[in-house]
Amino acid sequence: MASDKRLPSQQLKSEIIRNIRTALLEFGRATKAELSQRLQYSFPTISKFLMQMEETGEVTIIGLDESSGGRRAIRYAYNPNYRLGMAIFLEKNETNYTIYNCIGDVVKEGNLPSILEEDVSTLVSLIEGEKKVNPKIQSVAIGVPGAVKQGKIFLIPGYAKYQNLDLKRCIEDQLSIPTIVENDMNAAVIGYMAQRNLKENISLMYLYLGKNGPGAGIAVNGEIVRGKTFFSGEVQYMPQYDNRNFIEALTGDQGGSSMQSDHKVDAISRLVATMTSILNPHYIIFCEDELAPAMLNQIAERTATYVPKEHLPELAVSDLKRDYLNGLQSLGLGLLVSQQID
Repeated sequence: MASDKRLPSQQLKSEIIRNIRTALLEFGRATKAELSQRLQYSFPTISKFLMQMEETGEVTIIGLDESSGGRRAIRYAYNPNYRLGMAIFLEKNETNYTIYNCIGDVVKEGNLPSILEEDVSTLVSLIEGEKKVNPKIQSVAIGVPGAVKQGKIFLIPGYAKYQNLDLKRCIEDQLSIPTIVENDMNAAVIGYMAQRNLKENISLMYLYLGKNGPGAGIAVNGEIVRGKTFFSGEVQYMPQYDNRNFIEALTGDQGGSSMQSDHKVDAISRLVATMTSILNPHYIIFCEDELAPAMLNQIAERTATYVPKEHLPELAVSDLKRDYLNGLQSLGLGLLVSQQID
């Protein structure tokens, strides 16, 4: 923790505020002494910043502790509705969004037809309109079915108006709201791990067979894997057979429905075997509306013919929409907590 013996610089001020916010949101309530001990800042420093945050309404006094012979300590709590975040995920068939407070409680939910084939001004108008209704919106997290590098979408097949679009800069320049843009499956991985409080050493892959073609989010030791050019997870291009990659193996004409199912099982099993051989992850997650339990068992059995069974990850299914939204909210909450004091 940085020293606070001298007058804090702007960077240190921001760090102190961020740490106070994080601690209050984690504990629910705390005294100045508890915050000082936890964060290793001096009591006067904690008092100074809590006073500023109380004046703006960011923290509130919720009562006094029992007296132990001296002055009763004041107990503080963070005001979860002081700032709001907006999470939006853009899909082929629909646009979903939520507005939530700093403890993740949803204030509003919305569902619209897809806007991916429309100009980005439609998305800007959506955010602008919601901010007029909820002026406390201070962060936006956007999920897209494409590859993203530092807020710029550089691969999003089928949606020319979003191709090579620096969406983060576009929103921030027009609306002055801190914005983060993330690949859909990376966001789902973040949400899956956050919802289950998975430990830092966990590695997993989250696979979506998908309306826009297959894609995956990958985490190694709790960190999202993005790769040299932020292309990680584009599993549709993985070669699997002499003349077919993964997407071709999933969608190719293979005769009757039973034959198609068998080829699908084999294609997914080969992908699981590949990831097992390279990453040896703890989990591989599938979307619960894409794979029936019987097929999951078939994949496990088929994969064991390619790699030794004892090395296989746990195969599981989850609710992609919920994980996706939780991931975007987690990213947006990070923006809210890191903002400077008003």
